[in-house]
Amino acid sequence: MPSIRIKICGLSTPDTLDAALSAGADLVGFVHFQKSPRHVDLERARLLSEQAKGRAERVILLVDPDDALVDAALEAVDPDWIQLHGRETPERVAMIRSRSGRPVMKAIGIASHADLAAIVAHGAADRILLDAKPPPSAALPGGNGHAFDWGLLSGMDLPLGTMLSGGLTPENVAEALTRTGLRAVDVSSGVETRPGEKSAERIAAFVSAVRTNE
Repeated sequence: MPSIRIKICGLSTPDTLDAALSAGADLVGFVHFQKSPRHVDLERARLLSEQAKGRAERVILLVDPDDALVDAALEAVDPDWIQLHGRETPERVAMIRSRSGRPVMKAIGIASHADLAAIVAHGAADRILLDAKPPPSAALPGGNGHAFDWGLLSGMDLPLGTMLSGGLTPENVAEALTRTGLRAVDVSSGVETRPGEKSAERIAAFVSAVRTNE
């Protein structure tokens, strides 16, 4: 098994999903959030999930979902992971984990040292994903193409499996891995030609850049 886990998020077409699978992505993410340019409805997510089954771990990304949406996403997508990318409290994360019976990945927006306290608070999550904290005016909780200061993580004892996200690209992911010491990365906008349009070439370049750093 590769020593660095790679997640390609925001996949929305069979072709780009196949590009991610062929490149060797470990996890593939489907965004169900209508404000996102990467949004897929649950029927399309179901088809993409079936395409990826047995080839990569499948992640459904939800933002502050109610119980009905959690149940609908589980039934349609049968995901290996639920990714929560909103303002879910630690209690809500634990509740969704218990209700779904699936491991939960919790995204935490980072802009300053103060934001790092949320990592400990979310101990109920099976995996922490560190993303750049969006500016107050942003319409999206993630996928904005911005990186946070990786130096904030210096000297921190982060939970095993912590995943780095936010502004990663084929050009900077090797530096990000070296500077943070993390062994899991997540990319979305960094492998796009425009918001929501993934590039097979950039996906392959991203995975290659990570693998040469192992």
